[in-house]
Amino acid sequence: MGIDQLAEGQLRGQTCLLLYDGECRLCVFAKAKLDKLRVAQPGTGVRFLAYQSEEAKMALGRGYRPGRPHVAFFIRSSGEVVQGLEAFLPLIPILPGGKLLLWWLRFPSVKRLAEWGYRMVARHRYQWFGEAERSSRLD
Repeated sequence: MGIDQLAEGQLRGQTCLLLYDGECRLCVFAKAKLDKLRVAQPGTGVRFLAYQSEEAKMALGRGYRPGRPHVAFFIRSSGEVVQGLEAFLPLIPILPGGKLLLWWLRFPSVKRLAEWGYRMVARHRYQWFGEAERSSRLD
């Protein structure tokens, strides 16, 4: 299955969860921006949950590890869990310019570069962006 087929239409009529690090300043900022773009509004089929929430812990089950997550998680309505860059692919068509980005990600070299960039930022996000203020941590 191609990357464009994977992301296209996955959110229609389904409830999926995007688990983000609610203690990471970058993650909380990105979640707020996605909220402004109405990504998690009714009808989109996606809800955001802080990884540190009880609901996220229950959703991941045995896959949950206490502490800060290393990556974001996307739980499809089928229960399948994807993580890292793959967690954001279903959201891309909703974003401005997303279809063009999805087209670019079809190329293996571009996708490998994007995955490398995601891993690099995920690994250093607390060093580079810091911890979220308690008042801005959202579920």
